[in-house]
Amino acid sequence: MRQRVLAGFIGGLSGGVVFGALMAVMGMLPMIASLVGSSSVAVGFIVHLVISVLIGLTLTIPGAGLLTGSLIKSALVGLVYGALWWVLGPLLIMPTMMSMPVLTLDGSSLMSLMGHMIYGLILGLVATLVLRRRR
Repeated sequence: MRQRVLAGFIGGLSGGVVFGALMAVMGMLPMIASLVGSSSVAVGFIVHLVISVLIGLTLTIPGAGLLTGSLIKSALVGLVYGALWWVLGPLLIMPTMMSMPVLTLDGSSLMSLMGHMIYGLILGLVATLVLRRRR
């Protein structure tokens, strides 16, 4: 179990840092900060990283078996997982929390899909490498 938690934490944080940098370039971090009543880019980045780690843990704690095969399989699992969280996060959960329309597809949401898939790819690969380490 310790290895699964470590894999989710490190994988989620790794993917979150890269995705967070993309979000910073796109100017999305103040919107993330608004989830906790702030408009600060720094607060948005921290909130994003916390969410990234939690999402990483929701993959590795119950589903570590999905990441025990080849790196190609883990990359595919990560890509699908990232796309799933794109639907759940920015298309459903976040708009609901902010009293906005759900399932809105536009240029911004498609950029978000790309970011979520990059996050998932990094999560899947890094978590697999952590899980492979023997203690």
